[in-house]
Amino acid sequence: MYKVLIIEDDPMIGDMISMYLGEEGFEVIRMETGQKGIEAVKPFAPDVILLDLMLPDMDGLELCRQVRTTLSVPIMIVSMRNKVVERVAALGAGADDYMCKPFSMHEMSARVHALIRRSNLYQNAGDNTRMNQAVRHDTKPETDEALLADKNKITLDLQTRSMIVQGQLVETTYSEFEIMKCFVNHPGRVYTREDLLQTVRGFDSYVTDRAIDVHIANLRKKIEDNPKEPRRIRTVWGVGYKFVY
Repeated sequence: MYKVLIIEDDPMIGDMISMYLGEEGFEVIRMETGQKGIEAVKPFAPDVILLDLMLPDMDGLELCRQVRTTLSVPIMIVSMRNKVVERVAALGAGADDYMCKPFSMHEMSARVHALIRRSNLYQNAGDNTRMNQAVRHDTKPETDEALLADKNKITLDLQTRSMIVQGQLVETTYSEFEIMKCFVNHPGRVYTREDLLQTVRGFDSYVTDRAIDVHIANLRKKIEDNPKEPRRIRTVWGVGYKFVY
């Protein structure tokens, strides 16, 4: 049984989502404040987090950033904020999907299933604990479970979906990891934004050209010595991006 953690202070919306997902077969718990939500993440070990942005004790974006610093669990924002700049900011903070209230419960359930399906792509169903464990810096993955970019000292571990840069574990979102996997698999190849959109787009997931640019900017911050003058992920003007050794 997959687990969903809902962090939502509105009792009507929270209870409605909890009831619907519960009837769909999910194990669901709901927390009404950001602090309680953070405290519940580790012991509950959710497969997906549904997060409201307007919480009584903290901003949802800050909570998203805090969770993302240590865990790669998929995070879907559910919020009344519907401006593009707000959705882009959420993706930049580490969210994997975004739904604007009011929304269809059926669509919400489909997106939750899509996030779980994608996060389990390279591991057995239900092995969420291993996915969320920190990888030791001296770990040497099996060759069929890792993609290596030795010259850049970047290691992608497919089994744990972890990225190690110069010996340091660097947390990534699902979309960031998928983009890096494309780059490392095909160094020098130019990817259009549409290519990368197809890579990260799940069933009905909210992904746009602008979101791809945000993911690229975040990856540059994580792997480049100077993100303002990137040497690894380069822009091919008028086309897209490429990864260079």
